[in-house]
Amino acid sequence: MPRSARSKSATDIYHIMLRGINRQHIFHDDEDNKKFLHTLSECKTNSEFELFGYCLMGNHVHLLLKEGTERLELIFKRIGVRYVYWYNRKYQRCGHLFQDRFRSEAVENDPYFLTALRYIHQNPKKAGLCKQLGEYKWSSYRDYTNNNGITDREFALDIIGENNFVRFMNEENDDNCLEFTDRENRITDEKLTEEIKKICRLDAKLILNEPREVMREVLREILKLEGVSTRQLSRVTGISKNVIWSL
Repeated sequence: MPRSARSKSATDIYHIMLRGINRQHIFHDDEDNKKFLHTLSECKTNSEFELFGYCLMGNHVHLLLKEGTERLELIFKRIGVRYVYWYNRKYQRCGHLFQDRFRSEAVENDPYFLTALRYIHQNPKKAGLCKQLGEYKWSSYRDYTNNNGITDREFALDIIGENNFVRFMNEENDDNCLEFTDRENRITDEKLTEEIKKICRLDAKLILNEPREVMREVLREILKLEGVSTRQLSRVTGISKNVIWSL
């Protein structure tokens, strides 16, 4: 089945999501996170893109950036080659690490830009990885509040105002931005519910009541099913998409 063309942003700004192949983890410890950010910084210089936001989430990455001298495909080829080479040496593995094709959405106005940035920064909190946004080490939120790091802060702060940044980023919301789906092979909710019962002998809505470690293992097994999206799994089980993304 031919791939559809990416939507071209009139502003050259995109929200990007990059995921580990077969949903496997791409960051296991602080060293991995630091290496990816270092790689991102190097490629930022080489490709001359602007980086407005990021969040590293175990098995996936969110980025908010503006294309510079190179197109997205070349930017992520650079990032992939450098990080995967280092990662494979560290963990004595070979082969691909990232899912073949990263997801992207065009960001073409200021309100949606701020929505996407807030969505990125709130990922760890919604996934239960921190209680306050500033506690999470691997997002650009601290770059904004501490005025350091690899993030280009000025564009966002010019839109919202520096005094309003923290308030806006911490507002409760139902923001729903970018996620991975496997549309061509997706299954129905009814079929997924049946498969869940076969896998864990539980009603889909009861998984949420299991201990966290049990829930994590069950969800990982379900996600191996072909055609299951995080949105669908969240809908069928009642478990937050961000919790599922953090597995």
